[in-house]
Amino acid sequence: MSSVSAILVLVLLVNSAFGAKILGIFHAFAYSHQQLGNKILYELAARGHQVTAIIPAPFVPKTPIKNYKPVTFELPDFVHDKLDLYKESERGVLSKFIFMDVIGVVFTEMVFNQTTVQELLKSNEQFDMVIMEQFINEAFKGFCYHYKAHCVVVSTIGTSRWTDFQMGNPINPAYMPDILLSYSSNMNFYQRLINSLTFLLGTIHFFLSSLPKQNEIMQKYIPGAPHLNELYYNSSLMLLNSHTSINPAVPLVPNMIEIGGFHVSSPKQLPKDLQEYLDEAKDGAIYFSMGSNLKGKDMNEDVRNAILKVFSKLKHKVLWKWEADVLPNQPKNVRLGKWFPQQDILAHPNIKLFITHGGYLSTTEAIYHGVPIVGIPVFGDQEMNVATAEIDGYGKGVSYKTLTEESFGNAVNEVLRNPKYRENAIRRSRIMHDQPMKPLDKAMYWIEYVLRHNGAPHLRTSALNLRWFQVLCLDVVLFAAITMFATIFAIYKAIVITCRRRPTKSKLKNKPKKNN
Repeated sequence: MSSVSAILVLVLLVNSAFGAKILGIFHAFAYSHQQLGNKILYELAARGHQVTAIIPAPFVPKTPIKNYKPVTFELPDFVHDKLDLYKESERGVLSKFIFMDVIGVVFTEMVFNQTTVQELLKSNEQFDMVIMEQFINEAFKGFCYHYKAHCVVVSTIGTSRWTDFQMGNPINPAYMPDILLSYSSNMNFYQRLINSLTFLLGTIHFFLSSLPKQNEIMQKYIPGAPHLNELYYNSSLMLLNSHTSINPAVPLVPNMIEIGGFHVSSPKQLPKDLQEYLDEAKDGAIYFSMGSNLKGKDMNEDVRNAILKVFSKLKHKVLWKWEADVLPNQPKNVRLGKWFPQQDILAHPNIKLFITHGGYLSTTEAIYHGVPIVGIPVFGDQEMNVATAEIDGYGKGVSYKTLTEESFGNAVNEVLRNPKYRENAIRRSRIMHDQPMKPLDKAMYWIEYVLRHNGAPHLRTSALNLRWFQVLCLDVVLFAAITMFATIFAIYKAIVITCRRRPTKSKLKNKPKKNN
């Protein structure tokens, strides 16, 4: 009888997690961000959960997926026509703060204002959990309040100020670089100074500008919701697209879980023409892609020509993701393609180098397959990713703003000729593969853990119950300082008073003697 009871308890535990109704919100218009969101939501649907996903219309799956229902919205025209991401490399840090603030407000309100989203909010639909991407969209916490659902946040770039604030995770600018800077975790004094100032300015800007604007949006579309200052910290779980094989080790509270590499799939057979092309690359091959957002055809002409001159001098074959039909001055050893199966190409043994923009997904895939990189970072976290690759010894970086034939050629030849870069990439690859469970399975475990344990409040750090000055113990320091000052002052006054009351030697000498 006891064994039957145990089986029933086990069944109840399993069923408490499976069959949940989940709302996913992945609103970023970048293919890489959608790739990450899809990986999680599709897997949840495959496990029997009923998934509704708010996503941009261009990313709707071509064929229907069981247990998965998209709620779509259209992208604004400027995403397609006016946003020149290459020019983002010219922005200063303060300009980046303002730009990200504006972009965040525009896209957050755009999602709320969609007819399809409004219909969903006004319907009788209920959800057990809301899974959202962390991407300058704090107002989306209102969905969790509206549906009285557990809130799970996915960070596509690992830890940052935005993730650490809301989870109560410790932040230390001495070794945790801001994603808007080109620093690794090994910073000198000047870099730590700039990083600390950036952290301070970014924190002030976020809480005095960004968060109030996001609160206005949330209150507009979800009337009656508490202030965002309250909801902002109400997350059951945060999934981080990071791993110590790629990212520097940082402290994490229990409900922040690293799942870096979860989007990587086992390599598949290449198309026949690509397979033959790479098989015949006896001197090796180079793969060049600036990602899904940066188009090679939009690259500065001087930069493009410098790159082509370097390629023309190499014995290696080159695969270049190029979105146009023609590449002026194309060398014979360069093959173009508007799209390539990147992961499968990186898995080919003849790939000797991956030239990349330094996006996190591309960097992860390079490490997964043990391929060294040359990074040409342009915006976002790319500079930091490439700086980390240099420190860890599996890559070299070249600034897009100052790229020349000489600087690019030196970086390419250094990585191709010095075996340490491949050795370090392979070493990092072994670290990534050496995990007790696959990252995607890890993500599923913790999502369902939150469902099984009703939000898992026991994982929440008590730091979230304190004010910022209490977390830093500034009140304790102030009290100790006042107490110390008061004690020293009291001792000083006591000494002064004692000295004043004590008669001096001259007074003792002049004091008349008593006659017997």
